[in-house]
Amino acid sequence: MPRYEFRCRACGETFELSRPMAEANAPAECPNGHDDTVKLLSTIGVSGLAQAPSSAGGCCGGGCCGG
Repeated sequence: MPRYEFRCRACGETFELSRPMAEANAPAECPNGHDDTVKLLSTIGVSGLAQAPSSAGGCCGGGCCGG
């Protein structure tokens, strides 16, 4: 189940909730009981090294671009 991060406008508390994607934009109550919350944009962290694209077979590797 996805986790969503919220911030309370009343007290500044940042908190996470697990809920189905269908309820992603549903109102959330902060742990301190306030209703004035906003859902924060999440960033996805990916670690590792990027690999250089293959140069064999044309621009997209399979010759599908007419080359």
